[in-house]
Amino acid sequence: MYDALPRRARLRRWLSRETTSGALLLTAAALALIWANSPFADAYTALSEFTIGPEALHLDLSLSHWAADGLLALFFFVVGVELKHEFVAGSLRRPREAAVPVLAAVGGMLVPAVIFVAVALAFGDTEALRGWAIPTATDIAFALAVLAIFGRGLPPGLRTFLLTLAVVDDLLAIIVIAVFYTATIQLVPLVIALAGVAVYAVLVRRRWARWWLLLPLALLVWGFLHASGVHATIAGVLLGFAVPARPLAGESIARTDTYDDLVRPFSAGIALPVFAFFAAGVTVVGAGDPLAVVAQPVVAAIVGGLVVGKAIGVLATTALVTRVTRLRLPEGVALRDLLPIGLLCGIGFTVSLLITGLSFDDGVHTDGARFAVLLGTLLSALGAAVLLSRNAARARREAVAAADGIDGDGPALGFDGRP
Repeated sequence: MYDALPRRARLRRWLSRETTSGALLLTAAALALIWANSPFADAYTALSEFTIGPEALHLDLSLSHWAADGLLALFFFVVGVELKHEFVAGSLRRPREAAVPVLAAVGGMLVPAVIFVAVALAFGDTEALRGWAIPTATDIAFALAVLAIFGRGLPPGLRTFLLTLAVVDDLLAIIVIAVFYTATIQLVPLVIALAGVAVYAVLVRRRWARWWLLLPLALLVWGFLHASGVHATIAGVLLGFAVPARPLAGESIARTDTYDDLVRPFSAGIALPVFAFFAAGVTVVGAGDPLAVVAQPVVAAIVGGLVVGKAIGVLATTALVTRVTRLRLPEGVALRDLLPIGLLCGIGFTVSLLITGLSFDDGVHTDGARFAVLLGTLLSALGAAVLLSRNAARARREAVAAADGIDGDGPALGFDGRP
């Protein structure tokens, strides 16, 4: 069946896989790191700073800026579509079932922020406080990719828990970017952008809606939102959230599913890897004093927030909520299973790198923060992979033991015939 699909359909399906997205992100980030620390580092810098775009429209931006503000809007469109689906027809439509991962997401953002601020103040680096939100984000694509690779055989409720948590995490990160990283707002472009979103919301529900009509309108919304001072990636979220999440009359599937299938391959295969390539190029080897970059307080603050803060925030909040309220974890999921999930939430990467660029405009803090995001993401991913592999192996052993038991209701028998 799969082999019978057209080549383009196979490529789209391959790009939409969580494992493919994670591999492309890793490859792009590794290439950027190698190039930025090679004898050809100046060429990487020149490429990142190469300016293109119409100056009359104030869109003469560097390639790295286009990647962060332009291409990343595709990723946030997918996030917006996914949010709409989860709120209307997914795991967030039943508040009682979604409450635990939602609250865990809140705890998973608060604790890393507290750790960041505490470390920055302890070292007396008040300038670093602008980056307090960097370790609060979770890269949903990367985290799900690690779970898919190393968590095979684990309860399906774990993926649902992580997906719900990460979706809420993305929503909170979007709010943080919109509220705390918008310096000044130009009202006229903002009103025009919001009016464009309203028109898009009407058109996208029409049976005759086509990409050649919606795409130019989406670009106009993006342009006016960029001119308003609000980070332009928010346009992707607003447009994605405007897509209907229930099948319209005469349609068998919701348009959120259709648009997700259309845009996700471009997001995973182009937008995210290109952004990672321009955002992850931290120069350490060629720096005048590499230790000055690595030894910054912001590095310890971000790594501590991602690796320790995320895990503590998710686990502690979940333990508290399930013990003092009637809310419970999904069936088949225990609190001990959530340690690797907490570590997966420490994979900040895409959104953390985006917030880094919004937080700092000086080379010293920016390089240190980007290095810390990469290091914290790597440590979190490795820790989660080890724990997931161990838990998956234990689950397989228990399944084999249960299958070898004589009585399904009794204890499984060992090789010597004893329970």
